[in-house]
Amino acid sequence: MRLWVLLSVLLLQEALPHVIGQPTKSKRPKEPGENKIRPVNKKVKPKAPKTKERESVDSSLKSQSILTQVMDKGHFQKLAATLSLAAGQSIELRCKGSNVTWNYPSYLDTFKDSRLSIKQLDRYSQLILANSTAADTGEYSCWLQLCTGNKCRKDETKTGSTYIFFTDKEELFVPTPSYFEIVYLNPDKPAVIPCRVTTPSAKVTLHREFPAEEIEIDGTDIIYDAKKGIVFQHPTSDHKGIVYCKAESQGAPQISIKYHLLYVEVPKGPPSASIAVLSSRAGVSDRVHVVCTVLGEPDVDVSFRWQYPGQESERPVSIQNFWRLINRGIGHTTRISKSVLLVEDFEDIDVGNYVCIAQNLQGETAVATKVELK
Repeated sequence: MRLWVLLSVLLLQEALPHVIGQPTKSKRPKEPGENKIRPVNKKVKPKAPKTKERESVDSSLKSQSILTQVMDKGHFQKLAATLSLAAGQSIELRCKGSNVTWNYPSYLDTFKDSRLSIKQLDRYSQLILANSTAADTGEYSCWLQLCTGNKCRKDETKTGSTYIFFTDKEELFVPTPSYFEIVYLNPDKPAVIPCRVTTPSAKVTLHREFPAEEIEIDGTDIIYDAKKGIVFQHPTSDHKGIVYCKAESQGAPQISIKYHLLYVEVPKGPPSASIAVLSSRAGVSDRVHVVCTVLGEPDVDVSFRWQYPGQESERPVSIQNFWRLINRGIGHTTRISKSVLLVEDFEDIDVGNYVCIAQNLQGETAVATKVELK
């Protein structure tokens, strides 16, 4: 009986591991971390960035500022929209790119100022302005040029710009080469009195010379912009006259140059031209003057060209162009432009039609008159 029980136990021990489904193995100590879940090699699709993230990435690609300021010890600083520096300091700006164009206050070119230096290197362009003055106040910008052959265009995605105030307590207004300027008031567009300051915190007011009074800067019709000056949003004939600006900043007030505001009321469009000759009949060897006249806006240039009978035969004539401003008596100012064609010794070849073609940015106008032989 005992022998049968012993055999049953031995048979049960051999069968038990197969019932559980695990092979018989000798036990060993587990390695550290053996019970942790092991990673499985699964293909994971990359998540697309959220809409806002994509928009921010796209917008950053649209425009990248490539302008920096070189600081002490080789440090660089990205420039904000405006920068204030004391007059007398030197400044170095860099623009990334191998073909860079700069824009800066135009008078530096006008007077060929040796304080300004621009160099194009392999990876960037360098602008250095030494011993700055209050007159250097203005916008400094750069952009990358994209060229194909001889044709180049501005890369709108790679630009940089900053407006630099070179502060000088002795020069609150940006100096100008003249002591008197004319500002045209056109009812169709804003007019700017360019009394810019070198200190952005300066308080600026506008004054009329006669009758002596302060003109209110209301922030709506008349506003002040430290980068531009005083802006008349909707000029009228009531604004005409002689004015000046006054600035105050921790000291005695300073006065700008004077500005003569002239009101303009001329319809926009191609030139309004007329042509006249002293006499429509001329004798042999007479001197003949043909005059072409255009009335227009004071700040709109007009060009002239002529067609005349002896032109193909290269008949010698002299042509003179000139212009001046005229006051129409009611505070309105107009520019009168003239072109005078002179025939010194009138001959048969000079008989015929004289055509004057006047042109401005809006178009051109042709007028004609006929000169006959007596």
